[in-house]
Amino acid sequence: MALPATAPRILCIGIPVRDLTFRVDSVPARGSKANASHLAEICGGNALNAAIAMARLGGRVAFAGPMGDARETSSDFIPTQMAREHIDTTHIVRMPGLTTPVSAIMIEPSGERTLTIYRDPALWSVKLPAADELLADCQAVLIESRCGAFCSDLCAEARRRGIAVIVGVDRAMSLQDGLLTTASHLLFSSEQVQETAGIADDGEALKRLAALTPAFLAATRGPRGTIWLNQAGELEETAAFPVEAVDTLGAGDVFHGAFTLRLAERGDVREALRFAAAAAALKCSRHGGGPAAPQRVEVEELLLRGP
Repeated sequence: MALPATAPRILCIGIPVRDLTFRVDSVPARGSKANASHLAEICGGNALNAAIAMARLGGRVAFAGPMGDARETSSDFIPTQMAREHIDTTHIVRMPGLTTPVSAIMIEPSGERTLTIYRDPALWSVKLPAADELLADCQAVLIESRCGAFCSDLCAEARRRGIAVIVGVDRAMSLQDGLLTTASHLLFSSEQVQETAGIADDGEALKRLAALTPAFLAATRGPRGTIWLNQAGELEETAAFPVEAVDTLGAGDVFHGAFTLRLAERGDVREALRFAAAAAALKCSRHGGGPAAPQRVEVEELLLRGP
C-alpha cells in the first residue's frame, strides 16, 4: 500500500456530541424500565468519530465546528478526548449560552443501537474561521451533511482549490441541497440514499442521483457491503468483511473517515472503499462507538487476510 511521504492533512467539519452509552439486553418497552450492564461516556458525532478514525489510521486531522458555552458540562470533556487522539481543536468555535449536543444510546447484544439526541438549534448560526485558515495545507475536507447550512461556501472554495470534499450523509438530503453539487464524493447508507432519491432500490437510487450531481456516489449496506457507481456509470459492489458485531455505533463514521484518508493518500476509490470496509468491520467487533476505531496495522492485517 503506497503512502505519501507526509501524512495528509484533513479538515473535518461537524458538531461534536457527548455520548452516554448503555449496554442493555433489549430496548425497554414504552413506559418501562431496564437495567444496563455497562455505562460509558464517550465523545461522538459523525465528523468527530471520523476524525478519530483518521487520526488512528495515520492522518493529520483538524476539526472545525460549533460547541456550546465554555462553562457547560461538555466544555472540557470533548476537547480533552480529541487532544488525546492528536486532533487539532484550534478551529472549534465556542458559542456562549448554548449547549453542546448530548445523546443517550442503548446498545443491544446484536450490536444494534437505539438513541435519542439533543442538539441546540442555535448551533447552526456558527461562523467558521476564514477559508484561508481552514484550508491551508489541506488535502481533503470531510463534512457531516447536516452542517451544509454553515459551511457550503467553504466547501465550494475547497473545490475551487482542487481539494476533495467528502460528505458523510447522515440523513436524507433535499434534492436542492447545495452539497449535492459541491461535493466531490457523497457517501450514503442504503436507507438514506433511497429516501433521498425516492426510490426503494439502492442501485436505481444512485443512478437517479447521478443525474443531479457530478460527485462520486456510494451507499453502504452493513454486512452486505457497499454499492457504488464507477466512472462509466455502472454499478459495482465492494464486499464487507464478516465479523461478529457487538456495537455498530459509529461504524458508518469510521467508514467515512477511512475512505477519506485513503483517498487523500492518493488511493483510488476502489482501494479506498476496501480500506474503509476493513476499518468499519473492525470497529463493529468492539464496543465504544467511534473511539473504538482501529489502528492502521489492524486494518492492513485484515486487508491481507481478505473478506
